[in-house]
Amino acid sequence: MPSRPLKPTVLVLASASPARLATLRSAGVEPTVQVSSLDEDAALAAAEEIHGTLPPGDVALLLARAKAEDVVRTRIDDDEPECLVLGCDSVLELDGEIHGKPADAAEATSRWQRMRGRSGVLHTGHWLIDDRDPDDGGTSGVVGATASTTVHFAQIDDDEIAAYVATGEPMHVAGAFTLDGLGAPYVRAIEGDPSNVVGVSLPLLRELLAELGVPWHALRTSAEETT
Repeated sequence: MPSRPLKPTVLVLASASPARLATLRSAGVEPTVQVSSLDEDAALAAAEEIHGTLPPGDVALLLARAKAEDVVRTRIDDDEPECLVLGCDSVLELDGEIHGKPADAAEATSRWQRMRGRSGVLHTGHWLIDDRDPDDGGTSGVVGATASTTVHFAQIDDDEIAAYVATGEPMHVAGAFTLDGLGAPYVRAIEGDPSNVVGVSLPLLRELLAELGVPWHALRTSAEETT
C-alpha cells in the first residue's frame, strides 16, 4: 500500500517584524504570520524573579520561547492546522546593558549618542516548536538557540542622529538601528551573520530545522508550491 504523501511544511512566524518576514521571503520562504500577544515585560520580570538577572543572550532566547509558546497555545485553542512555529526576539547589548526598542525619540537620541563610534552585540533568540502531526513528519520537538553579531557603529554627529531619529525608524527596532533600512549608513561594520542583525539568523534557523529533521529546502519548496 503506497504511503500517504506528506503535507507541505508550513512555518508560522510568531513576530510582527516586517524585517524578519522580508528576510525569510528573500530566502524563498513564505511563512504565515501570527503575532504573539505576549506581555514581554511581564514575562521577563517573572523569569528574573525566579532566576535573577539574565544575560542579554538569555533574555532574547527567553522572549523568543515565550512568543512561540504563546502562538502554539493560541493555535491549539483555535484548532488551527499543525505547523512549525518560530519565535524570535532581538536585543542590543551595550556596556553589559540590554536595549530593546526605544520608548520615544528622546531615548533613541540618547541611545545613539552612546552608541556612535562604539560597538555593541546584537543578540537574536530563536525558538522553534514542531507542532505538526506525526503522520505528517511531526516530531513534537522543541529547539532553540541565540545568535550574536558584533555591530560597529559609525561616529556620527548630533545633526545626523537628529535626522535619523526624525524618520521614526529607530523607535520600531531593537537597538534603535537597522542594517537593512535607513540606519545602514551608520553601521560601519559587523562581525558575524548579517541576517541575524536584521532579526532572524538564516544559518541558525537552518541548523535548528535540521535538528527536527526538516531540511531547509522543504520550507522553500512549500513556499514555491503556494505561489
